[in-house]
Amino acid sequence: MTLVLSDSEIGGLLDLESLAAVVEEALVKQGAGEVERPERPHYPVGEGLDSEDPLGTGLAMPAYVHGDPYFATKLVGLFEDNPSRGLPTIHAQVVLADARTGQPLSFMDGTRITNARTGCIGGLAARELAVEPVRLGVVGAGAQARWQTRAIAALTDVERVAVYSPSDSKYDCAADLREHGLDAEAVETAEDAVAGANVVVTATTATEPVFPASALEAGTLVVAVGAFNAEMQELEPAVFGRAARVFADVPGEVAETGDVAATSLGEADLIPLSDALTGAAGRESDDEVVVVDSVGSAVLDAAAASYVYDAAVEAGVGTDLSL
Repeated sequence: MTLVLSDSEIGGLLDLESLAAVVEEALVKQGAGEVERPERPHYPVGEGLDSEDPLGTGLAMPAYVHGDPYFATKLVGLFEDNPSRGLPTIHAQVVLADARTGQPLSFMDGTRITNARTGCIGGLAARELAVEPVRLGVVGAGAQARWQTRAIAALTDVERVAVYSPSDSKYDCAADLREHGLDAEAVETAEDAVAGANVVVTATTATEPVFPASALEAGTLVVAVGAFNAEMQELEPAVFGRAARVFADVPGEVAETGDVAATSLGEADLIPLSDALTGAAGRESDDEVVVVDSVGSAVLDAAAASYVYDAAVEAGVGTDLSL
């Protein structure tokens, strides 16, 4: 039997503090080379339907963490015009299988899993590299901006949150964060969000920098999670110029994003985020600017999906179907 888990069922099982520990272990194993993470193919989808142009992008993201009883493949559809249709930009599903036999064990909605595990990257980065109490500035107001903020609040002492987006979504985001017990307000410019913050999160789909490097205060941690390819960019090169150290969840892939490609940095200049988690590298003074740049990893999807599956089995949640 294969256990099918809906988004709402997964929402009832997720605890960010517990998930962060799972993500942390997976990042450390990834840093030690104790994972299988094949290159993720991505391909245009929808060409020839409504026009000769593609409508979106499909991705397949397989991974296995050594020693785990399960392996996983996440299937993703990225369709940037979906908000105009009243649909999410990203749809994702995760297939979990037995690592001993290959038997399919679960088919689950992957959107919340992706958002939560990505949020935990920011939470772990802030726990290890921020100067507390955290004064958080967030550029972006979508789902990931909210998950980053919630995960940082789960793992650190957050004093206040300032949210900026060029759209009115910033007001909804701030209201949502207040419902989660955070002192959050929407502000009118990106500079307003960054000014006075000692942790800045960028969670956008931008193709050019979203705030001026001059707005950063000494001692700020910058967590950039939006740019995941060469065409996307959230940070000015000057942000990296001010940074004492730059950490990356997947250095080889982060080096190819628009953020880093605009600088003189290469893969060898990026410190694996796992080094911050193990204590091999970190902040050396409260005045340093530190950057964490993230593209995400299928390893984290596999680890998070395994956590969700075990929790669902224990709680008796989900629907068993025979394939």
